[in-house]
Amino acid sequence: MRRFILIPHLKIHNANAMSSPFTIGFPAMTAWLGAVHALQRKLIAQGFDEIILDKVAVSCHEFNLQTYKGQNDFVSSIIGTANPLDKDGNRPAFIEEARCHLEVSLLIEYKNLDPERIDDFLKTIKQLIISMKFASGDVLSVKDSQVLSFNEDKDEDQQLRPILNKLMLGHVLIERRDLVMQSMSEGRDALDAVLDHLKVTHSSQLDDDGKVTWTSQRKTQGWLVPIAVGFQGISELGLAKNQRDANTPHRFAEAVLTLGEFVMPYRIESIDQLLWQYHVDLENNLYLCQNQTTN
Repeated sequence: MRRFILIPHLKIHNANAMSSPFTIGFPAMTAWLGAVHALQRKLIAQGFDEIILDKVAVSCHEFNLQTYKGQNDFVSSIIGTANPLDKDGNRPAFIEEARCHLEVSLLIEYKNLDPERIDDFLKTIKQLIISMKFASGDVLSVKDSQVLSFNEDKDEDQQLRPILNKLMLGHVLIERRDLVMQSMSEGRDALDAVLDHLKVTHSSQLDDDGKVTWTSQRKTQGWLVPIAVGFQGISELGLAKNQRDANTPHRFAEAVLTLGEFVMPYRIESIDQLLWQYHVDLENNLYLCQNQTTN
């Protein structure tokens, strides 16, 4: 029996939309798994000593990217926040930050919880979430959390449907690394493999009457987006001056990007297709967030 905690309709204000050095949009999966890990540490501090929160699914109900595009503009501009005036009445220098307002539901798999403490568990989670940051954004409101069960010994579709209904109406983010690997097997490098599925190809056709019809399409159908899923180490492990934890090795790293797809929950075929978890590949210096089905 697998058990999940559903945090429904979490409204977040001013979340970080700079999901990687190259993309602006939905917060990176590293942000969501990082928030779940922070929640686990807070629960342990509240007396749930053995609790483990190791997998999460994210369903987005509403997303509002803080950008502006004028009538004749070719690109969008970031809507920034104004800093207070300095003592001379001038606007101080600032760094543009991409922000977004969004509403999501989080489905988190948990382990090692005493069933007799469920009520206390749900109450504590709501208290903690209100005071937390999610993807650097402030929590405006959240509905009461629920505990859901998934019995692997019974019919999967029958067990899965009630869970997916809780994630509607929304779009869940899944990994489509398979598309990137397919393009790379055809001789493209990693960046070209991602762009190969994001570019829009426009084509025209001339009929017998001389009328031109234009069509636009991508290589693969679906709501595909570039997503940041972790980091790759680019230096050896070592220690840095004034690092926060002197006992943890330090290394420089760069972001890892791949393709993701937003799909309606009713299209999900297995519970593991929803869930993201940490995956470490020390041989290749990779620290990733992955769908369990892609491990």
